[in-house]
Amino acid sequence: MKTLVDFRRSKEAGEKIVMVTAYDYPSARLAEEAGVDMILVGDSLGMVVLGYDSTVPVTMADMIHHTRAARRGAKDTFVVSDMPFMTYQISPAQALENAARLVQEGGCEAVKLEGGAEIAEQVRSLVRAGIPVCGHVGLTPQSVTALSGYKVQARTAEAARKLLDDTLALEEAGAFMIVLECIPVQVADLVTRRLAIPTIGIGAGAACDGQVLVFHDALGLFERFVPKFVRQFETLGVKAKAGLAQYAQEVRDGSFPAPEHSFSMRDEELRRIYGHSAE
Repeated sequence: MKTLVDFRRSKEAGEKIVMVTAYDYPSARLAEEAGVDMILVGDSLGMVVLGYDSTVPVTMADMIHHTRAARRGAKDTFVVSDMPFMTYQISPAQALENAARLVQEGGCEAVKLEGGAEIAEQVRSLVRAGIPVCGHVGLTPQSVTALSGYKVQARTAEAARKLLDDTLALEEAGAFMIVLECIPVQVADLVTRRLAIPTIGIGAGAACDGQVLVFHDALGLFERFVPKFVRQFETLGVKAKAGLAQYAQEVRDGSFPAPEHSFSMRDEELRRIYGHSAE
């Protein structure tokens, strides 16, 4: 398993960091076997696997449950877990209590918080307690209503300067890494060069120190919408629907299950059944 030191060294050496967002045992296991560096158990599970319209309804119980499952699937990969909406914003004490639950009960190595300078005290409190923190700025899904929807952020000079200040505040507070979501490539490049800690991009261009994609997006399993920044490296959703349609057809026409999919018993045992029934 890679460590915080390894991630810092990757940035210094110019070696890209690969993160995949996975929510359960089978996806985390496949991600680990594929050789990713980090797994993020994101609160985006609310939309991807629970069917909500946003991440806001996701609870601590949801995050702990899914983090445990991913941990079982990826025992040797660094796991980061999202802290859900309103589990850290109120105070550093609240953040510490909930982060401790994610680490102790969920089994993750680190937690991720959305926000900038306004949550620096929470970050500082967690780091002092020995809980590594990954920051997240730019498009922050928990604040999507306040941001007026899923839009690219930091497109003006003023907004870009604020984003840079936020990342510097998170770094100063002790964050070991920052996710940059949906910001212009020029801003991501500036932030990545200014920070000593790694940046992980999603919709932020190639200048970041690493990239993250959701398991279901990368493999074409989530088709409600496909953001511009997603590349589908496979189209498993299409293949899955075709396979299930064939299964349904063969059940209905009686060709499945075939003899090779069935079990049998010895003739003498069968005769004993019928002989017993005849008595």
